[in-house]
Amino acid sequence: MKHLLIIASVFYSTSFFAQFNFIERENELAILLDSLRASKNDEAKNRWNEEFKTLLQSTLNEPTIFDQQFTKLHTLGVITSPDNLMKIVNWNVEQDDQSQKYYCFVLQKDERKNTHKVIELVDNSFMLPGKPEDILDENNWYGALYYQIIPFERNSKMSYIVLGWDGGLTSSNTKLIDVISFTGNGVKLGQSIFKMGDQTLKRVFFEHSEKTVMSLRYEEEYKRIIFDHLSPETPSMTGFYEYYVPDMSYDALLLNGSKWVLAEDVIGINKLPETVKKYSMNPETGEVIEEEVDNKWVDPTSSSPAGSKEVHVATLPNETGSGSETEVAEKTTKKKKEEMTALEIYESKKRHKEKQPDNSILPDSKKKKRK
Repeated sequence: MKHLLIIASVFYSTSFFAQFNFIERENELAILLDSLRASKNDEAKNRWNEEFKTLLQSTLNEPTIFDQQFTKLHTLGVITSPDNLMKIVNWNVEQDDQSQKYYCFVLQKDERKNTHKVIELVDNSFMLPGKPEDILDENNWYGALYYQIIPFERNSKMSYIVLGWDGGLTSSNTKLIDVISFTGNGVKLGQSIFKMGDQTLKRVFFEHSEKTVMSLRYEEEYKRIIFDHLSPETPSMTGFYEYYVPDMSYDALLLNGSKWVLAEDVIGINKLPETVKKYSMNPETGEVIEEEVDNKWVDPTSSSPAGSKEVHVATLPNETGSGSETEVAEKTTKKKKEEMTALEIYESKKRHKEKQPDNSILPDSKKKKRK
């Protein structure tokens, strides 16, 4: 009898899990989300959003949902932490007055039990300061869209730094850095880990003009959070953040022990791809040929074949040890023409031309003597 009960229990559990069809559910969610985005007024938006949110919350509680990607829900933000233990499902609804309402579910995975729990963050921004400084919980959320998660261990406990965006004001937008940590069946938002000059902050806000875009991202290769430095458009606008714009310099937060410390005027580096696509045409068939080649710069003026070890060294005017511009030009003209690159020939002719006096401004007597 005991064995029969176990078999029945397994059969019931299997049937229960089989009842959930993710493809069908995602299609249902996509219809509701598209209806929400197509709504023309707040009343319709709120009605469609409630239906979408109810079905989404039910879906997120399904046992097999954590590893799903929701590829058909194009205006739903779904990001997973690099350690695959936390997932954030996030979206916004713009109101008629261009203000934003934000919605968010945080999923925490339990690897040992192969389960997860779902925690809703409730937007309570109308009861909070514009830039709250205190530690908050899931029922007192300022509202934002998160787009990057950075696992961070402190005091042997894993927390997650999140980067987000808030477009809630008509004249300015905000980028932010916060920390999500799990406690019991809820979450805590904020930790005193950001050292900004003389201040230690629980979260960081960057408010700037709505007319511009600010970069804020984590660079895994350099272990830093790098961002645009913001400055007022004019000194008289200091403190009016709707007039703050990136000033072409960068700052960063670097991990130092258990704190992220501000470093000013860092160098931003764009990592280049190792290979690039090259297109050429077959002269016989006219067919376009695509191939991948190493992403290395080739001097188009070089007479040497591609890949040779020829090195071009730029010469600065009056550079110590390299001779004057005149000396360099004289050395260049002594080279055989066939050994010179196209660029060297062009610059040699240009320098020669610049040395020649303009006969048009000379008296007639001078012109004759020069003939």
